[in-house]
Amino acid sequence: MSHSDSPIDDGEVPFGDPIEFPITDELDLHIFRPKEVKGVVPDYLEACREKGILTVRVIHGKGIGNLRRTVESILGKLDWVESHTPASAQMGGWGATMVRLKPLNGSSDTTA
Repeated sequence: MSHSDSPIDDGEVPFGDPIEFPITDELDLHIFRPKEVKGVVPDYLEACREKGILTVRVIHGKGIGNLRRTVESILGKLDWVESHTPASAQMGGWGATMVRLKPLNGSSDTTA
């Protein structure tokens, strides 16, 4: 198949099966496009709650702060987010946000 016959001419990866990755107490947003963040953050945090992971570090990077502000805005709209604060210097400082989630009924925190 020549390059001109390739189904991927624009550099975009075609949609296929969703990519699955392990749900842990850390979400690194560097692997996502900015437009994906609004869906990824709540979905990932909800999956954490389902697994009993109630403390999550969301890594957004320092940059000029746009992604951090987006994350904070998302977290402020989720009623099951108990709190969120900038990470300690050892955990990423301004480049990460620590999120405390409310447990689902009957679940316990496996990160404590």
